[in-house]
Amino acid sequence: MSSFAFSVVIVVYFMVLLTISYITSRKADNDSFFIGNRKSPWYVVAFAMIGTSISGVTFVSVPGWVKDSSFSYMQMLLGYLVGYFVVANILMPLYYRLNLTSIYTYLEKRFGQWSYKTGASFFLLSRTVGGAVRLYLMASVLQLTIFDSWHVPFELTVAVTLVLIWLYTYKAGLKTIIYTDLLQGFFMLVALVLTIVMVGREMGLNFSGIVKTVVHSDYSRIFFFDDIRSPQHFLKQFLSGAFIVIVMTGLDQDMMQKNLSCKNLRDAKKNMFTFSLILLPVNLLFLSLGALLYVFAAQKGISLPKMTDDVFPVIATRGYLPPAVALFFFIGLIAAAYATADSALTALTTSFTVDIIGVENKKEEEVKRLRYRVHLMLSIAMFIIIMVFRYLNQQSVISAVFTIAGYTYGPLLGLYSFGLFTKLNLRDKWVPVVTILSPLICYLLDRHSQEWFWGYKIGFEILIYNGLLTFLGLFLISRKKTA
Repeated sequence: MSSFAFSVVIVVYFMVLLTISYITSRKADNDSFFIGNRKSPWYVVAFAMIGTSISGVTFVSVPGWVKDSSFSYMQMLLGYLVGYFVVANILMPLYYRLNLTSIYTYLEKRFGQWSYKTGASFFLLSRTVGGAVRLYLMASVLQLTIFDSWHVPFELTVAVTLVLIWLYTYKAGLKTIIYTDLLQGFFMLVALVLTIVMVGREMGLNFSGIVKTVVHSDYSRIFFFDDIRSPQHFLKQFLSGAFIVIVMTGLDQDMMQKNLSCKNLRDAKKNMFTFSLILLPVNLLFLSLGALLYVFAAQKGISLPKMTDDVFPVIATRGYLPPAVALFFFIGLIAAAYATADSALTALTTSFTVDIIGVENKKEEEVKRLRYRVHLMLSIAMFIIIMVFRYLNQQSVISAVFTIAGYTYGPLLGLYSFGLFTKLNLRDKWVPVVTILSPLICYLLDRHSQEWFWGYKIGFEILIYNGLLTFLGLFLISRKKTA
């Protein structure tokens, strides 16, 4: 497809999103922006969360990741199921019982102001960086497929992308995003399935042929039990998956904001269980697509790029496959990427407005003006982070996302675990010290793990070590709970 055709797709796509925004933002207020007036149907939320979870990182990076890690990602996904069970049965009942708008308000009720502001700050740091990294990948693909040929600078591509997201989210926030993410999740899944079918057809394969090709490829190994020192070992990935879900869903304002928009706890649990069961086969499809692409490239003698994140975009858009594949790829990518970015920006605005600035005793119009300014400020912050990441990153984006999460969500894991599983109070002013020291110690352990621990290489389980160190540090500054 030509660059002009891609541009037409973008314009039409955003016209649809802006139409949804216009419809959902009528009579919208601050409650609509923060928690969707707590009227969202659970089944809509479940599929909207698919759109949010399957980001542009998943759409592009997971197929490319197959080269280095085979299907080992499935080990993490099995751990995800355990994590979602914990979130649905421990954390969500707590949030509904306290009737929270921001989930970090729990830390104030449990420990005090310093803990509350620290928890919210770690979320803001993690989600701003994580959201920017995800958006960076999508903007890079747009640059590769369209704007390089037009000699448009990457900075302008990112700026326009953020402006478009801001336009359809700033009024109604979550109330709009529930429905835009539902639509984008649908587009993403359709694009994924049709891309697999088209690649298989180009290889002369029917459905059973596609399955056999994937199963018998060099990339289909799922379970790794042979070397505990390897980052791909089953135990490491399974436990990492469980804890990643607990922190990146259960302790994440972005994901929990959607759950809290359901009418009641029962509906929220239905949403969580439905969403978790759909997520497993969807990610299996992404891995299968990756295996197909590498087999296809080997058959056709295609020279693949060095960065695995570029494998899917290059094969889909450089004429190796029918033009329809490029169209499906492009629609799926922008659907997945924008569903994540718009949701992150709304959650960040909610957390900064409610947790950092505070909206108590403020009038409706004053709160609205505040969140407009915060929404714009965070958009600018994401732009700056994307520019920095572009010049520093040397690894797969999905690997970078999980690595960042290990350092930034670890203190949240420790804080919430300490609050839920002990009856101790904290010397509240010391909490920021503990939560800063813990990631720093983890960084040293990660850099020297093979040297200090007989060749043991720390992987994504750095999150668990970070949470454990935070928990132990909090115990050292704890005191008995008083009446």
